[in-house]
Amino acid sequence: MRPTSAIVDLAALQANAAELARRAAPAGLCAVVKADGYGHGAVATARAALAGGATWLAVALVEEGIELRQAGVTAPILLLSEPRPTEMVEVVAYDLRPSVYSATGLAAAAAAATTGDRRLRVHLKVDTGMNRVGAHPDDVALLASAIEARAQLHLEGVWTHCAVADELGNPHTDVQLERYEQVLKALEADLGAPEPGSFRRHAANSALLLAAGRPDASPIRRRGRYDMVRAGIALYGLPPSAELRNEVQGLRPVMQLQTQVSFVKSVAAGEGVSYGLAYRLDSDSDVATLPIGYADGVRRDYGLRGGAVLIRGRRRPVVGVVTMDQLMVDCGQESDVSVGDEAVLIGTQGDQSISAADVADSLGTIPYEVVCDVGRRVRRHYC
Repeated sequence: MRPTSAIVDLAALQANAAELARRAAPAGLCAVVKADGYGHGAVATARAALAGGATWLAVALVEEGIELRQAGVTAPILLLSEPRPTEMVEVVAYDLRPSVYSATGLAAAAAAATTGDRRLRVHLKVDTGMNRVGAHPDDVALLASAIEARAQLHLEGVWTHCAVADELGNPHTDVQLERYEQVLKALEADLGAPEPGSFRRHAANSALLLAAGRPDASPIRRRGRYDMVRAGIALYGLPPSAELRNEVQGLRPVMQLQTQVSFVKSVAAGEGVSYGLAYRLDSDSDVATLPIGYADGVRRDYGLRGGAVLIRGRRRPVVGVVTMDQLMVDCGQESDVSVGDEAVLIGTQGDQSISAADVADSLGTIPYEVVCDVGRRVRRHYC
């Protein structure tokens, strides 16, 4: 079997959940495990997060919620997107909490709820300025009243999502939270104050939670934890942005991506490496091949963007374009690298490390994409 694997440290994830729950308190912690737990494995990460103190889970798709239920997970599961009308019966059958933000979604939820033996608990999503999905603030009162008017539905939460919470100096986050609080005040005026514990206000993601603990956080950001915090990327020990790297101190990266050297050969100066021969050696060098490629989530242009791996405790450059199943590494002249040596693409080897954030910096992207891209061909090993 190919020696390429992602080592997922569930003890680290559990500890991260405990730390995030501490920072979120008295608000509850909702662990976001969509996209197969950000590439780490949804079921395993969900269980570890719950063991660490999360009380809710969140996913994007109905099938992601079903996967957790079929694995025996009983915690509340929030669907971050409004299900299609044809999916609502499964939402009821698997006791999922759907987000709704349209009259069509609300009607479908109400119709499906008649097939169940209890009220369907829904969360009303408000678009306060990200302009992706969600009800317009002017439409929230009407939708909320329509939910409360249906005996088979219960309005369990109202939430929003911040577009630039990872940009500390951007005032748009305060604008969004102010709009959100205006919606909450209007709802309370129309429907009355909800019973304590029966209703959840939630707006904070990882970035907002981490930023709220900074001494320069605005008052509205500090109180933006409300009743529940939805933590995704921080749960996996990664920063939402470069500006928040200091705020993930106390959290541990959960994934290490590694393989072994499969071949080493001496290549003469001037020779090209990989498809297109885009990289040419300046001097004679040993080139090592690793059995991992873009089909596994390593971007094809990683070597052209300064990407590196760790072999024998040293950072060594990826060279040429990454191929579907393999990539090449320049190990220098008369190197000590040999077949079978461990190669780390994300993680630590000796006193050296390459984080998912480092990889993201090389590629001009974000850590979310790096870990989510690790493909299913890469075996997950849980420890």
